[in-house]
Amino acid sequence: MPGGTQRSGGTLPSAVEPTILAWDPAMAGYDFGPQHPLHPVRLGLTMDLAESLGVLDAPGLRIATPTLAPDELIELVHDPLYLNAVRAAPDPTRARMAALFGLGTADNPVFQRMHEAAALITGGTLEAARAVWGGPARHAVSIAGGLHHAMPGMASGFCIYNDPAIAIAWLLAAGVSRIAYVDVDVHHGDGVQTAFYDDPRVLTISLHQTGRTLFPGTGFPDEVGAPGAAGSAVNVALPAFTGDAGWLRAFSGVVPVLLRSFRPQVLVTQHGCDTHTLDPLADLELSVDGQRASYEALHALSHELCDGRWLACGGGGYALDAVVPRAWTQLLAVAAHHSLEPGTALPAQWRVEAPQRVRAATGHDSVGATAGMPRTLGDGVSVRYRPWDAGEGDPDDPLDRAVAATRREVLPLHGLDPTVDR
Repeated sequence: MPGGTQRSGGTLPSAVEPTILAWDPAMAGYDFGPQHPLHPVRLGLTMDLAESLGVLDAPGLRIATPTLAPDELIELVHDPLYLNAVRAAPDPTRARMAALFGLGTADNPVFQRMHEAAALITGGTLEAARAVWGGPARHAVSIAGGLHHAMPGMASGFCIYNDPAIAIAWLLAAGVSRIAYVDVDVHHGDGVQTAFYDDPRVLTISLHQTGRTLFPGTGFPDEVGAPGAAGSAVNVALPAFTGDAGWLRAFSGVVPVLLRSFRPQVLVTQHGCDTHTLDPLADLELSVDGQRASYEALHALSHELCDGRWLACGGGGYALDAVVPRAWTQLLAVAAHHSLEPGTALPAQWRVEAPQRVRAATGHDSVGATAGMPRTLGDGVSVRYRPWDAGEGDPDDPLDRAVAATRREVLPLHGLDPTVDR
């Protein structure tokens, strides 16, 4: 896959626009409690690691402090009745009503000021969208965003408001006519797909562990979009235990060909790093090095197709210290044109303190404490793979069968022959 542009030191060339990072420590207020897998300690650890490794000082990187998204923008995707339910949910007398909207469950427990916390994260992703479309930047990152499961009238999968869908809806209202959304989280990007299933202006592509073995149980190749928007939804349902080589091969067989056919004006991406082999909630086996390869590929495609207009969000990731900070520090570095070598040593103090901070925040040992904290930014593995160049692939390989099924369903809807080498 194409690599990211490497830069280090010096001043920002005048031809290169700044990169925006939407961030405020208050985003850690999106907190379902110490025992919940989606703990905000992962965000603080990511920002601290990025700072320690010089990423936040990269020439051109600017931190933008977001404000709460107003109701009228959240309602571009969500039902006003749902917003009312989110606001009322912390009132214990409204628990029965909250349950009707997916609130108060083990996945989506209620907490005080839940609306404000979710609206601040949404505000960050909207800030990033404004930056890449009408503002000073071409790349923007909403590291706390990527809450892709929330439905128009229902909380789902740790997600209250669907910030990437709201940002896409805002971009459409601002005049963008073609937006591509690529989701590399281990879970199907079902909420974003649902929001635009009948809208041919939005191409949603999700690569995820098959719904036969993982939440939310959707995201199969025959989910291609509603009549009038056929081909606008693309799903690659990967077999459990797929590693770097298979995942990158699947990516190469679907994402570049469809993005080049669709020619988006803006690329929106979701970078859940729960595809990692150490993640406790899923069964793919990627390394941080394989994840980084996907960041670099999407970065390169944004420059090739969208004049660099790239909005990158965070997402899932539950190895709070051993994986998430390393993966997203690399995402920030790629977006800031300040790529770091995978062999970069992690700061010794950060390595010691990260598991301690997770234990203090959650009350239990972290993945880093039990499996051992890595010593380097990457995992030190090869990410060599066979690009998709064989039409139908190997019919005896479950990975190739999964990719071929997606290509057969979707490519003809874009006027492309799925049997032709690409």
